[in-house]
Order: sequence, then C-alpha cells, then structure tokens
Amino acid sequence: MARKNRRQHYSARPLPRDGGAYFGTRAVEGPKWANGEIYLMRQMGSHAAQKFYICPGCNQNIPPGIAHIVAWPRDYGRGAEDRRHWHKGCWERR
Repeated sequence: MARKNRRQHYSARPLPRDGGAYFGTRAVEGPKWANGEIYLMRQMGSHAAQKFYICPGCNQNIPPGIAHIVAWPRDYGRGAEDRRHWHKGCWERR
C-alpha cells in the first residue's frame, strides 16, 4: 500500500501574556535609577537593527547592523515613545 504524505496541522502559538507582542519579550528589573521598576526587555538581532539609536547608558550611537537590547517600562509605558535601545553591555551594567 502506498504511503500518503499528509501535512500536519499545527495550532497557532499563543501570544505572551506579559504585554510583549513578540516572543522573546520578558519582564526584568529596570536600571538602578528606575527604583526597582519592572521593564519589558527584548533582544534586537543585528539583522533587524536598521536605524541609528542613542544608548541611554553611555550616550553613544548604536549603528545599524549591531545587535542590542530594547527596553521599556511595563506599567505606565506608552508604547514606542518609551522604548529605549541599549548596548548589551550597558544594559547589563545598569
């Protein structure tokens, strides 16, 4: 008897419940000056980094093509207005 090649139907993965629209967004404690406030943090890969940003940790450029961290306050965040792009080292030293 011949074998039938059937496609398996997978259900869609649920979106995360922490407020992030993308998988990989996670809640972490913010910088020291944020007094323990919770931030949502996502790692931006080098392929997705297509603009210049200024890192708030060192006030230096993050040029296109450099992997970095995107973080914003979880509770009172206004979306794109509150997102900040950090060098990975600056975010870890915060």
